[in-house]
Amino acid sequence: MYKRQKILRAYGVTILITVVGTFFNLMFSALLAYPLSVKTLPYRRQITFFVFFTMLFNGGLVPTYLMYVNYFHIKNTIWALIIPNLLLSANNVLMIRSYFMTSIPEALYEAAKIDGAGQLRIFAQIILPISKPIIATIALFAAFGYWNDWFQASLYISDKNLQTLQSMLNNIQNNIEYIANNPYGGLSLQQYKASMPTESVRMAIAIIIVVPIACVYPFFQKYFISGLTIGSVKG
Repeated sequence: MYKRQKILRAYGVTILITVVGTFFNLMFSALLAYPLSVKTLPYRRQITFFVFFTMLFNGGLVPTYLMYVNYFHIKNTIWALIIPNLLLSANNVLMIRSYFMTSIPEALYEAAKIDGAGQLRIFAQIILPISKPIIATIALFAAFGYWNDWFQASLYISDKNLQTLQSMLNNIQNNIEYIANNPYGGLSLQQYKASMPTESVRMAIAIIIVVPIACVYPFFQKYFISGLTIGSVKG
């Protein structure tokens, strides 16, 4: 049976990467989306196309893995669970940009400039406070991505102390499938049973994964629905 300490440690790691990763992902996405919404930005169309282009093509799994391991040296570190998903999502950037351009009146920008506000002040004190729907929506997307991610841990993490809940549950399932397909792997049936968590423990881990998201979602629901209707036809 898995020890309680392992589950609690995995739970702490999952919460940490979700909070930190969501915050920085949202911050970087908004900081890129805002300049792209300013019509006077030089080469705005070209930069927007470059962001959109990343939605069509990527570097591939093997080059990405070699870059992170050989150059960024994030293997078996907490950064391996944060940085790969921290890179800007083009879809998120374009959604925030679309909201800034269509839902915020141009007159508001002009009034702020007349009052002497710079672009950074306009962004921090005017744009962000009235952009709660899209900010909450993107934050929810990013949090779901970090919370449910097990793939990055399977690629870059072999240290059991950095295991997330999702990767723990995935490893349990893989081990069970291996045992079912290879019943004579050198261990007795009693040894197998002693080393594997029971069905109740596996279900408990699954519930632990689901409950936090189920508790948080109702508080973001109104913002989430508003954010998803961006660009829809309004009567």
